[in-house]
Amino acid sequence: MKVAIQGGPASFHHIAANLFFQQEPALLCCNSFKELCESLKDGQVDYAAMAIENSIAGSILNNYHLLLQYDLKIIGEIQLRIEQNLMALPGTQLQDVKIVRSHYMALAQCDEFFSQHSFTLEEYHDTADSARDLKRDCESRNKVIAAVASRKAASLYELEILAESIETVKENYTRFFILSNDKKIKIENSNKATLCFNLPNKVGALAEVLAIIVENKINLTKIQSLPLLGKPNQYTFYVDCEWNDYEDFKRSIRINSIVENLKILGEYKKGEMIHDYSSR
Repeated sequence: MKVAIQGGPASFHHIAANLFFQQEPALLCCNSFKELCESLKDGQVDYAAMAIENSIAGSILNNYHLLLQYDLKIIGEIQLRIEQNLMALPGTQLQDVKIVRSHYMALAQCDEFFSQHSFTLEEYHDTADSARDLKRDCESRNKVIAAVASRKAASLYELEILAESIETVKENYTRFFILSNDKKIKIENSNKATLCFNLPNKVGALAEVLAIIVENKINLTKIQSLPLLGKPNQYTFYVDCEWNDYEDFKRSIRINSIVENLKILGEYKKGEMIHDYSSR
């Protein structure tokens, strides 16, 4: 089994893929989410793990566009607590660090910790790769550089953690979709789905949709609207819904009499919310 991830080994995408599949799959590390989607569509990999939202930063809006653009199927999800750690080459002392480097979002998540120090912060394309490249860049720049990344990155690249769990908000989770290009995959005992649709230019259209969903005992857990590309003032709605009885969900699809371009992006099992994965 081969899985595409955004970022390098020991990134949070890598951790999410391992936890979802409960094994260490072969990886295809991609520099962008677009590259990830292309690799899955082209058959280079069997699955892909793609972040879709963070509990602090919100939805990764362009990834919703990519789901439609590449016509990919959601087969699962997992929610991972994001713990950030400051790490450096063995023997480094915290007071020696001059530069701290990581993905811009990881740096932002640790702003309270950084406010207590005088580090120069540098953005990098990936958390795990910022850890991987420490030795090379410390030598070439003659500077003491540290990285912010996962515990897995510190272990993989033989780094010492100088300060652990430095994220400001401890209950910070990222939700990942597990994607396939195989439209025939059917997830047994699914209890969640992601839909998308457009609404007609009609007063009360969204209220009618919501009424049908409520009537069929569907729990609407998220609704996200994005501009419809190339059509100003028109929007695509993305909806996450959960159910106890699959027949209720099937009846709720009556919304196709109201909406336009209804598409089920995936039916899957509600993902586990994992707080501590250090021992897994």
